Amino acid sequence: MSDSKKLKPGWKVWRFDQMATNVNVRIDKPSESGMEHYVGLEHLDADSLKIRRWGTPSDVEATKLCFKVGDIIFGKRRAYQRKLGVAEFEGICSAHAMVLRAKPDVVLPEFLPLFMQSDVFMNRAVEISVGSLSPTINWKTLAAQMFSLPPGEVQADLVTAIRAYDSAIGEYVNALAGSVALINSLREEIFGFKATPQVLGDLLADIQAGKSLLGMNHPPSPTEKAVLKVSAVGSDEFLPDESKVLLEQVQFLSLHAVRDGDVLITRANTPDLVGMVCLVEGDYPNLMLCDKTLRLVPRAGISGLLLAESLKTRNARQYLSANATGTGGAMKNISQAKIRSMPVTYPNEAMSQRAEESLLTAIAGKRSVQARLLSIRNMRKAVLSEFAAREV
Repeated sequence: MSDSKKLKPGWKVWRFDQMATNVNVRIDKPSESGMEHYVGLEHLDADSLKIRRWGTPSDVEATKLCFKVGDIIFGKRRAYQRKLGVAEFEGICSAHAMVLRAKPDVVLPEFLPLFMQSDVFMNRAVEISVGSLSPTINWKTLAAQMFSLPPGEVQADLVTAIRAYDSAIGEYVNALAGSVALINSLREEIFGFKATPQVLGDLLADIQAGKSLLGMNHPPSPTEKAVLKVSAVGSDEFLPDESKVLLEQVQFLSLHAVRDGDVLITRANTPDLVGMVCLVEGDYPNLMLCDKTLRLVPRAGISGLLLAESLKTRNARQYLSANATGTGGAMKNISQAKIRSMPVTYPNEAMSQRAEESLLTAIAGKRSVQARLLSIRNMRKAVLSEFAAREV
């Protein structure tokens, strides 16, 4: 532990239970609680204090916790997911969360959730979690943790600064939603009635499958050989960090390396994600396809971008979902034969160049918004790291 004498003037060290109360009001019969809102961990977004989604008490059974306006709902299970939100309404929440209420004599109620978003707090929360499959924080352990806090006036200044960042973030989040809506609308128009009906197999030169290889479940460094996880094909883009470092005895197969321009589709995934498609931008010579990911090789004259976008339309998603099979609810599969026979639409040669240019312009606009949003979020995080907490 660091010496408290090194603290800045006005800063003090406190136990967490001097900063917050653990509100443990239990509701044994949620449907009879008289509340309108239920907040589960699935309703909390990582690194966001805003609760944008919720269910109803009739959706759940077993004991839950009661919360009031202004309370903090903190996911004590899998704290590395960084899930906490500030309630803007009364309700009940998952018992896998803690309901925390600031002690105003020590910490401003508006400042406490910001403090809890800081890396110092979150890293400590992960360190004290117990259990391997589903690590969980014990209140008694958290209560005893020591943290340093700035004086009240500094807390207030930080709250003001963070609110300005959050306002800007909100504007860019809305702008990003608008960019996504534009791309979705443009996609449906391009591959709508003006496009030519096709069978997907007629647009392809080949379908190439990856291999099932054993790997360690952590992201690779740029020089390590790795195999993709199925989650690398994201709902919006290719996610190279979603990969596993290959075990030393496993041979890397260059034939299946990920290349610039690859159109990837998941042949096996959860019911809502099976058949997800993305276009790879950039070469990844140290990453290779897994057996649940297929590479669609377009024939000459077929744009990889247009091919990928055609498989993201509502009709395409409906086909892929309807033709995925599997007895369990957790994982579905779609065969290469079903993929080849999939009905698609594709613009004719006269329209293709204009369609591709329109999509590229819209995608570039979205990425510009994403870059600015990421920059502001990083600045917000840096401010929190500087002023919200000091390691003790």
